[in-house]
Amino acid sequence: MKRGIDQPPPLGGVGPPDDETAVDGPLHDRVYRQLRHALVTGRIVPGRAVTLRGLAQQLGVSPMPVREAIRRVSAEGGLVVGANRRVWVPAMDGERYDELIRARTLLEPEAAVRALPHIDRERLDRLRDIDDSIDVALERGDVEAYMAGNHRFHFEIYAANPSRVLVPLIESLWLQFGPFMRSVYGRLGTAALVDHHVVALDAIIARDAEALAAAIRADILEGMELIASTVLAAGPVGDEEVDRRRA
Repeated sequence: MKRGIDQPPPLGGVGPPDDETAVDGPLHDRVYRQLRHALVTGRIVPGRAVTLRGLAQQLGVSPMPVREAIRRVSAEGGLVVGANRRVWVPAMDGERYDELIRARTLLEPEAAVRALPHIDRERLDRLRDIDDSIDVALERGDVEAYMAGNHRFHFEIYAANPSRVLVPLIESLWLQFGPFMRSVYGRLGTAALVDHHVVALDAIIARDAEALAAAIRADILEGMELIASTVLAAGPVGDEEVDRRRA
């Protein structure tokens, strides 16, 4: 049975955002990466509280590493921890949206420009492969694959010159808007999306820093404006909605 695009699948089996095949490292780090990836790809949806025990069951681990992962992710702004060990995605309102879009358009084009001189042929080939997989996801209407591919594309660029300041900040921003993008695509689908990655690839090949920054900025603005026109237009979904659903 085909799953509707507005119904995220269970968390089990989710790979980490930077290397979906990685299974090594301490358990608490693997669970942390799984939880981050679940947020980035919208598997944890806004307005729906989940319990620590429920997350542990979905991830197939004990509550202890999940508790640590939640603590780390909440410190990055990705989750709110409430009473009775329930967690949820923080509410999106106009003020938070404005801060997120301003931060993203300031930091991500800068990270891409700094990475540009370090993007070699091998990395360029990986970026092309990722963009091809995104095209397939768009054709199939596969929201989860699209969101995962979009994340991989951006961070494949930034990783060419991984700033110890910029990249962690950008990662925390993606945690905060990822769940809302899932809500957007659940309502609108993927058919109307414009592939700004092609423009970014052309800019990388031409070694045109200004064009690359513009392509990254356009990609950010398109996605964030969809949040404004759908999620914000319908009213904030977050703490208040969680409280209503628990009542």
